[in-house]
Amino acid sequence: MTDPTTAQRNDCGSKQSSARSKIIPAFGCGIYALGGGDAAEVCTEPVEVTAAGANYVKRLIINSDDYGRTPDISRGIREAHLNGVVTSTTCMMNIPTTANDVAIAVQETPRLGLGVHLVLTMGKPILSREAVPSVVDENGNHFKYDPFIANLTRLNMIEVKAEWRAQIEAFIRAAGRKPDHLDSHHYSSFFTPELFRGMLELAKEYGCPVRNPIAYGGNSTAGMPGLAGPMQEHAPRLMKEFNPRRPDTIFVNFYDEGATREELLDIFSKVAEGTSELMCHPGYVDDAFAKESSYNFQRERELKILTDPAIKEAIQSQNIKLITFADL
Repeated sequence: MTDPTTAQRNDCGSKQSSARSKIIPAFGCGIYALGGGDAAEVCTEPVEVTAAGANYVKRLIINSDDYGRTPDISRGIREAHLNGVVTSTTCMMNIPTTANDVAIAVQETPRLGLGVHLVLTMGKPILSREAVPSVVDENGNHFKYDPFIANLTRLNMIEVKAEWRAQIEAFIRAAGRKPDHLDSHHYSSFFTPELFRGMLELAKEYGCPVRNPIAYGGNSTAGMPGLAGPMQEHAPRLMKEFNPRRPDTIFVNFYDEGATREELLDIFSKVAEGTSELMCHPGYVDDAFAKESSYNFQRERELKILTDPAIKEAIQSQNIKLITFADL
């Protein structure tokens, strides 16, 4: 039997607990201290851990995807941190205004965890279309979701990794530090074994955790049906091979019609010992973005819920410690 060890939460050095019960494959995109005060305890002290997870506390990363999608969405995410319970976000570095949004976050929200939201399904690549022809359409844009799925077998992984690396390097230039984790827009890094391996190789190269593609509960894809089957084979195998630092599971059902106060409180009641992630998408939305994206004013509803003082109280009542990926 493995001897207990002390896992210090500095330099991303904590141990992984065993997998939770009631888990299913999922794709978590498109959920520390509270930004606004002392309503939850900061997870900075050593925690005694054993292989069986004895003496674990309940820890939760509340991560907002899509930082940089628009300046208004970025502003809403910062508000969800400063006045709410969001502890972490991931940045879409292929959008021209995101670097400035990252610089603002570093100054205004220094305790907000910042990762990279790897993009292959929105906007233009950072690299030229000549450098990454397999990941762009005839107009030099990334494929949208459905054409991307249709193009999966034609992706060149050298080009994919080059573009993803360019996005990570753009974040480092903007933030002055490495990202504290990697995930991906529309879960694109989980779609095939090759894509998932590419992300895991980059996570190893940059020394950062990743989002766990194994989710809790019955909502496996948060709006992306039909992908759980392939994940059942390659995700566990590659996670075992690379053993990246990651949360034990992810809650993905605080989304769209499921983004309600009642759903969020139910999620908190299910957070188990170890580390979980909750995916969310708060933000402010203008009419132009509402016409462009189907997930629009739902973001403002999420923001209102995530900044509700009752939500902070519920986290405290469940003895949950809010952390960032840097605490793993």
